[in-house]
Formats: sequence, C-alpha cells, structure tokens
Amino acid sequence: MGDIESATAKPANRDRSATLSEGLRRSLEEMIVSGALQPGERLDEMEIANRFNVSRTPVREALKALTAVGLVEMGPRQGLTVAAVSIGTLLEMFQLMAELEGLHARLAARRARQDHKERLKAVHKQLCEVLKRGDPQLFYDVNREFHEVIYDASQSEFLAEQTRTLRRRVAPYRRYVTFQPGRMTATIAEHQLILDAILNADGDTAQRAARDHVNLLGDNLADFIASLPPGMTKKSA
Repeated sequence: MGDIESATAKPANRDRSATLSEGLRRSLEEMIVSGALQPGERLDEMEIANRFNVSRTPVREALKALTAVGLVEMGPRQGLTVAAVSIGTLLEMFQLMAELEGLHARLAARRARQDHKERLKAVHKQLCEVLKRGDPQLFYDVNREFHEVIYDASQSEFLAEQTRTLRRRVAPYRRYVTFQPGRMTATIAEHQLILDAILNADGDTAQRAARDHVNLLGDNLADFIASLPPGMTKKSA
C-alpha cells in the first residue's frame, strides 16, 4: 500500500512543480516584456525563489524555458541575465518586425470581418482618448491591443504566433520608441492610415503603412539609440 501511495504521489508532485514553473515563467516573461526586468539585468535564482515564495526547482525550470525562447541568456561573468542584443541585431529585429506587421495588415485588408473592423475602430478611438490624457504606459498597452486586433483580422495563426514571439523579444526596447517626444501623436496618424486601408480593403496601402509605422529610419533611429540606458545593448560579436 505504501508503494502505491508513493508511486501516485510522485506524479502529483511533478504536476505541481510543472504548474508552479509555468506560472512563474509567465510572471517573469511579463516582467521582462513590461520592462520591470531590463535587458542585461542579472537574474538570481534564490532572489526569485524568495520573491515568489517557491523552491529553486520551478525557478530553474522557468528560467530554462525563458532561455529557450531567447528572453534570458547565460553570460560569461554574470550568469543568467535578461537577454540583451547588439544595436545591429536589434535593428534587424525591428526590420523583420516591420515586414511581419506589414504582411499582417495586408492580409487583414483582405480577410477582416466586420467585427474585426469594428474592434479596430473602437481601439483606435480609445487610443486617441488616451493620447489626450497623456498616459504613456496606457498608450503603450492600447497600442499593443490595436496590433493584436490586426493579427486576429489577418486570420493567420502561424504568422501571428511568430510575430508575437518577436514582439515579446523587442518589447523592452519598443517602449523606448513609444516614449520618444512626439511619437505618440505620430502613432495616431500612422494608425489612421493603416485603419483606413484595412476598411477600404486596400492591401498594398495597408502593408506599406504598417511597415513604415514599425520601421526605424533617419532621426527616429538616432533618437531611439540615444534614448537606450547603458547596459541594455551589448557590443557586436
């Protein structure tokens, strides 16, 4: 009887550990994406375990999962840190993000249902109202929702999955773009172009407008690089 109880207890313990690990992974990922944990910041297993009141086992599992998707990395000196990338790699990531966003907008112009269009109009209106309130963090969140509706409207699950993965990677940096002076006002105008193109089923214009909206060029690029705090990027290999 004792052997049976022992055998059934082990899977239960494994299930509980997996649940803790997954919950912790989501929490840490959100902290990275939101900027609460900055690129280059050291991640100490014991400190995380104490903060979330768990053992070190689910912490290790969560950090291993985040390492697998590129949000955490093992450094030569500091151990595990929030992943930081070089300026060159970061710009490549933004360029790819722009192409993915453009493709989503093109597909959305062709495939969006009426409910998608109504949601896009509602979120855009909400973003305009947030701009008047001057709340950068809320603006960032609603802006992300606008893009999420476009992903849904494109009706391409695999493309959306890949885009969201890359968006999470660049999110800690992307907010520095949003918070640039005048950037929120410019976003409203750029979103309006995307919205109008999707409502008019104009795939070419929607793709071009969405791509230009995400791309970093000229003065915007220089201002973005200058705004990044020390340690958020690393030297190219």
